[in-house]
Amino acid sequence: MPSPAKLADNVFFHSLHVPKWGWMRTGYLGCIQAVRRKLHEIKPDLVHGQGTELEAGLAAAFSGYPNVITLLGIMREMSHLMKARPGSFHWLAARLESLALRRTAGVLANSRFTEDCIRARTPRTWRVPNALRLPFLETPSAPSNVPGSVRPRVLNVGTVVDYKRQNELLDAALRLRKRGADLDWHFVGSAHPLDPYAARFIERARGLPWVKWHPSLALPQLIALLDRASALVHVSRIESFGLVVAEALARNLKVIGFASGGVHDIAEGTEAAELVPDGEWSTLEGKLTRWVEQGCPRPLAAAQTMRERYHPSIIAGKHLDIYREVLHNLRSA
Repeated sequence: MPSPAKLADNVFFHSLHVPKWGWMRTGYLGCIQAVRRKLHEIKPDLVHGQGTELEAGLAAAFSGYPNVITLLGIMREMSHLMKARPGSFHWLAARLESLALRRTAGVLANSRFTEDCIRARTPRTWRVPNALRLPFLETPSAPSNVPGSVRPRVLNVGTVVDYKRQNELLDAALRLRKRGADLDWHFVGSAHPLDPYAARFIERARGLPWVKWHPSLALPQLIALLDRASALVHVSRIESFGLVVAEALARNLKVIGFASGGVHDIAEGTEAAELVPDGEWSTLEGKLTRWVEQGCPRPLAAAQTMRERYHPSIIAGKHLDIYREVLHNLRSA
């Protein structure tokens, strides 16, 4: 991947080439070897593997240096959720994940849910949430109303896949319209037309005049859409963290959704974030109906709460504390 050698005065980028054989078909053996060779030149104090979805976690665990791993998504949970067949990507990723977690000094878990799922598979855990990108915290707010529109705008953000339940949310939106909730629905997320679930969503969304689907948006466009919306509705079946929920709250957007995974951590103690038990669609629709009857209010202080919890400088400080703890424990052993 082309990149400058330095991203900042103290941040260096090393682009490593790995031949085709060295990826998942060999358990990322080529990636592990390439990283080990480069680390032998760098001689780091500690290695941090970002995620177990691909090679990063394994490369850190087998680096030959003290290491920790951040868990972004939980491959074993995803494998169970998707009923992954033996030999498939998620089936293999789940097994490689467990191998990496056993060999690392500990795991940075981004939520209570993540921590509970992996505690028995790794020597140590620390709870460290994902950081919000600075534009969500620093971009000046745009007007929340939509000129020429009398209907509140509701958003759902996420790749169109069955476990994120966009089609089920469309069913709920239709039921709400029959009960008089006149809302515009905007869906943001890529959809693969060869996937039957995604293809069904694309067809349905294009046939409903009050639904708009955005396959992709640049970051400034997404922030502008959040600022002009009234609420985010989040109904994913599994979320290790639920970053889009924190991003919406960082723009003082109302959030209504299911209490799946790490979303509960984000909503806890946050103004105007309302969660219901996973899969209780009638309860979710009741929350939306009451919010519409109240005039679709937006929160005022949610953005400040998100800043205090998830600002990059706060999360970076937690990382540094963990690095010092791991290295101190090794020197004391």
